Amino acid sequence: MRYSYDTISANTSHIEEFILLGFSNFNSKLQLLLFTLFLLIYVFTILGNLTIITVATLDSLLHTPMYYFLRNLSFLEICYISVTLPKLLQTFVAKKKTIPFYGCCAQMYCFFTLGVTECFLLAVMAYDRFVAICNPLRYFSVMNKTTCLKMAAVSWVSGNVISLGQTASIFSLPYCGPNLINHFFCDIPPLLKLACTDVRAHEVSVSVTGFLVLPLPFSLVLYSYGRIIAAILRISTNTGRKKVFSTCASHFVSVTLFFGTGAFTYVRVKTSDTPDNDKILSLLYSVVTPLLNPLIYSLRNQEVKGGLRKILYKSVGIKDAKPSAQAHNFENSQ
Repeated sequence: MRYSYDTISANTSHIEEFILLGFSNFNSKLQLLLFTLFLLIYVFTILGNLTIITVATLDSLLHTPMYYFLRNLSFLEICYISVTLPKLLQTFVAKKKTIPFYGCCAQMYCFFTLGVTECFLLAVMAYDRFVAICNPLRYFSVMNKTTCLKMAAVSWVSGNVISLGQTASIFSLPYCGPNLINHFFCDIPPLLKLACTDVRAHEVSVSVTGFLVLPLPFSLVLYSYGRIIAAILRISTNTGRKKVFSTCASHFVSVTLFFGTGAFTYVRVKTSDTPDNDKILSLLYSVVTPLLNPLIYSLRNQEVKGGLRKILYKSVGIKDAKPSAQAHNFENSQ
């Protein structure tokens, strides 16, 4: 049913909150199982990323550009999963599954700020690996401290600016009922379905924005990893080739999962006829990726394991090793 402008103006103020349906169509036993599973995922994700931040901050050997960006990514992932998962956990156990109108607006803004920032940050990290592998002698001159700070700042500022524009656009629409969001957080596609006006222009805007912040950074990632693979093939020893390729392949799988599911959701925009499929896609980039990143990027990394051991040894009085020359060069580069 469509409404006239006068009807919309009269009823818009009636929408003071939305109801997040989440996975309420599942039976109570399955919801309890999912609550336990997602709670464990949330705890592990927070602890894993906090471990990376702590180790990379305290161990001077890890004061390098790669771990500087990993600290940014880990902080981002903690915020990213915390925007949606606590509310999802609430929908499993609480009878009242509502979120205030402005709370929904804040959730969308934070979610897309962090999501867009991650797109640019992953592209920056791929470039960092490209320089490290393809131009190792120039690595610390190219990726100096000032450059790293600027790259991280541009990623965060871009995420905030783009998210602010999209959120303001979506919540400027009239919402006069129903107020049922068939999702586990305030996402653009299900919200557009609730607007009491023609949303085709907004769908085009979201698709264009999605194309700019998903395929374009991903193209930079593809280029960087293409050059990296070419460099790997020139490594003379099989052991060295396998080690570098294994690391880059795991990074690329994580990046592809994030960009692929995000692009399918926001470049396509329209919610499918099976909303549960859209929810599963959203879980992949909003929950699974933050869970996998600590495992893929750092926790199986020997340098991080060594740094964690040194911190534990220091806590019981064993003297720490001296920082490497590479760490010193990055910390003092301008």
